[in-house]
Amino acid sequence: MHQNSICTNNYNKTTKTIALITIAFSLTACNYMAIRPQSKTTNKEPLKVAVPTHQLNPKSRPPAKMKNLNFTTPAKYQGKTVYQIKPRNQEKVIALTVDDGPWTKTTSAMLDIFKQNNVKVTFFWVGNALQANPEIAKRVVAEGHAIGNHTWHHWYRNMDTTTAKSEIERTNDLIYKTTGVKTSFFRPPGGYLNNGLAAYAKNQQNSVVLWSVTSADTDPHAKPQAFVKNVLKGAKPGAIVLMHDGGGNRERTVKALPEIISGLKQQGYRFVTVPELLEMQ
Repeated sequence: MHQNSICTNNYNKTTKTIALITIAFSLTACNYMAIRPQSKTTNKEPLKVAVPTHQLNPKSRPPAKMKNLNFTTPAKYQGKTVYQIKPRNQEKVIALTVDDGPWTKTTSAMLDIFKQNNVKVTFFWVGNALQANPEIAKRVVAEGHAIGNHTWHHWYRNMDTTTAKSEIERTNDLIYKTTGVKTSFFRPPGGYLNNGLAAYAKNQQNSVVLWSVTSADTDPHAKPQAFVKNVLKGAKPGAIVLMHDGGGNRERTVKALPEIISGLKQQGYRFVTVPELLEMQ
């Protein structure tokens, strides 16, 4: 009887112990299962936010973009007139320049061609054309082209200092307000150097950029093939080529452009912007 009592007590203790262990294990398992999904959610949520944020704002992009928006003349060319340069080792580089835009249809068509051929050029903008076509201007900058100032009205006449200042600074202001670009590259309309514009630009330490090769695309009687011939025949290392996207109907220039690009590539030329070109001497 005593032994049976002892066995019964031991049995009851063992049963209670097992029950306590079972309850403890169940509570632990429940807590683990409750915490585990929360832990996964906590780990995943920052990744979902961080990845797109990194894609939209990589550290390398803003500095590069800001650098591209500030076209500064190298010290050697500040206050100077430039027609062409002599690149180191006679490297076959050439700078295409496009005047008088941005223009409604022509500029967009030329941008498509430049993009297809991975070519970057320098656009010299007229203020009143920029005022009329701000969205095209924004596309020009977004696609990596360089910008220069080509006055507000594209006047050829003689100007006093006040007028020359207005023509250039008014255009500079609109370029900046429209695209965020600051530029110290200036091209006087018609290449005139003695009407007050170039003098003012030089006093501001701008580089006055002319050209060494012209497509002659303002000739109303010439065919597109003549523009191609003019450029390919005149091309030399360090040359600056003159073309137009505005100031009139430039459909012939658009038609000639693909052949101009392919012909220069066949001659072994690499395309650079004017700011890039002036850094190469």
